[in-house]
Amino acid sequence: MNQAGVNEKYKVSPFYVFFLVHSMQTGVGVLSFQRLLAKSTGTDGWISILLAGLIVHIMIWFIYKIFSIVPGDIISANNQAFGKWMGNFFSLLFILYFFILSMTVMISYINVIHVWMFEEVPSWAFSVVFLVLIYYIHTGGFRTVTGIAFLGVFLTYWLIFVLFYAMKYSDFSNLLPVFHHTLLDIWKGARSTSITLLGFEMILMYYPFIKDAKRSQKYAHWGALTTTLITVFVYLVSLIFYTPKQLELTIWPTLTMTRIVELPFIQRFEYIDVSWWAIVIIPNMTISLWAASRGFKRLFSVQQKYPLWGMSLIILLTNIFVFDVDSLYILNKIIDPYGVLFLVLYLPLLLVIIYLKKKRKRL
Repeated sequence: MNQAGVNEKYKVSPFYVFFLVHSMQTGVGVLSFQRLLAKSTGTDGWISILLAGLIVHIMIWFIYKIFSIVPGDIISANNQAFGKWMGNFFSLLFILYFFILSMTVMISYINVIHVWMFEEVPSWAFSVVFLVLIYYIHTGGFRTVTGIAFLGVFLTYWLIFVLFYAMKYSDFSNLLPVFHHTLLDIWKGARSTSITLLGFEMILMYYPFIKDAKRSQKYAHWGALTTTLITVFVYLVSLIFYTPKQLELTIWPTLTMTRIVELPFIQRFEYIDVSWWAIVIIPNMTISLWAASRGFKRLFSVQQKYPLWGMSLIILLTNIFVFDVDSLYILNKIIDPYGVLFLVLYLPLLLVIIYLKKKRKRL
């Protein structure tokens, strides 16, 4: 067993980190990121996506560098850098971040279901279904969580054909002009895209569950690269499908594109798309809630099912009493920019402190 107390039989092969990273990054954000990006950078938005993707790769490098010095998870790293009490405080911030991220994903997707399919069904009914399913997946352990991430990737790639279908009705001149925005605009666009590429940071919690974890770094990078390239492709197709003004006003550009798909046996293809997207979203909610409850278990030495019950109850009560567009807006504002800023600033600082402490011990 390693420092984080993980038995070898509960670990997964390094290869599966590709699916864990990629499935966690691909979520609700893919349905709607184009609108904000079009407002800030227009036809240069793909540059912002590539910049955000580059930052993700740098953050992944920081994570693996931290764990090359301090084996374990983020709880171990925080305690090593700041001591028990201060380290536990920062660990609590990470747990809170993982929890808010899972809640944001669930409420965002339920909002999509309400608008596109079942307006009359109360949000708590959907949340009960999702939470029961997530708990059932968690009872199988991290290997089952990994399996759901694997299926979430493979069972949803067929949806990309919708983008090729949309290209038949596209105007490629909408891609021009190029390179006509300032560096500040590009940076603002990268920040607005960041919430779409979040999810890689879950490595901070499941790193001890990877066999020969150092070898998994290349798969983490491949997963992040795949997400970045797909996001660029989705954005470019959106640019040529919509006029610039339409793209700025459409709330869910990716979903709206599916309405043009015409098949002899399906009249409303967007219903299929929204329903099937649940397979994409479930790994998002499952992995982030697993990370939050695992962190709580590590911090307070309790069985993981108890914090999972508590967090599920909070999500359910939120859906019952305060579910509305305003609450979703608040959650998104917590994750972006504060959550993103926290990760980008904290991880390099953590690495520097751990490195300096290790160097001092050698002296």
